[in-house]
Amino acid sequence: MKKVLVTGATGNVGSRFVPRLLAKGYGVRILVRHAIASAAEVVIGDLNDAGTLPAAVTGVDAVIHIAAAYDPVKDTNLSASLSLAHAAIAAGVQRFIFVSTARVYRPDYGRPAREDDKLATHEDNAYFAGKIATEQALLSLKMDTRILRLGFVYGDGDDHLARMKGNFHPDAKLHMIHHKDVAQALILLLNTDGLNGEIFNLGDDAPVRFKELGLSTPTTEPLKYPFEGIMDTSKLRDRTGFRLLVPTYQKE
Repeated sequence: MKKVLVTGATGNVGSRFVPRLLAKGYGVRILVRHAIASAAEVVIGDLNDAGTLPAAVTGVDAVIHIAAAYDPVKDTNLSASLSLAHAAIAAGVQRFIFVSTARVYRPDYGRPAREDDKLATHEDNAYFAGKIATEQALLSLKMDTRILRLGFVYGDGDDHLARMKGNFHPDAKLHMIHHKDVAQALILLLNTDGLNGEIFNLGDDAPVRFKELGLSTPTTEPLKYPFEGIMDTSKLRDRTGFRLLVPTYQKE
């Protein structure tokens, strides 16, 4: 792949991924709503304005779609993602990678979640329901689509963890993944042939208890779902040879 369009380049994941992609020698184009200074080629547009998308996808070999707007009440990401995908198909883009989330899974499998498990319904959260709907819609299109479901992304100065709030059971676990490993997984999916229509989980080797992160509330209640949020990540290793650069949580 010679030239790649990245959406969400100013977000937590994209802003750390784009420099790594550039460092690997790729031609990188980013889609942003307002002009910014960047080492990548900048195209001004909006995922919610389909008329701006042909200019973003013309002449690229692949799309890595990271951008998402969080709204638990009304999801707009499905329609925006489909507009981007249809523009990519019309432009003859060879490959489309969609960044999804581990939150598509149910809590009650009784084991780490696998890519082919039945997903949650998320009737109470339009954003996560929209992720599931977007995955399904993209996989139904006639293009080479790959999906990467991310654990909790951290590292490289990302303050997402520091801002995290909630009433977490001390023994519940957070399945994390460093930005370094997000980048190398995306680049692997970008370059590996024969993965059309495949979904992959991405998390590190040692999910961390909320008690260890200092984010739990003391309780004597037993943990109802010990495997909630925990993924089986063996498929990505088996299919691509992926190996973690950061195998367990490292406090910065």
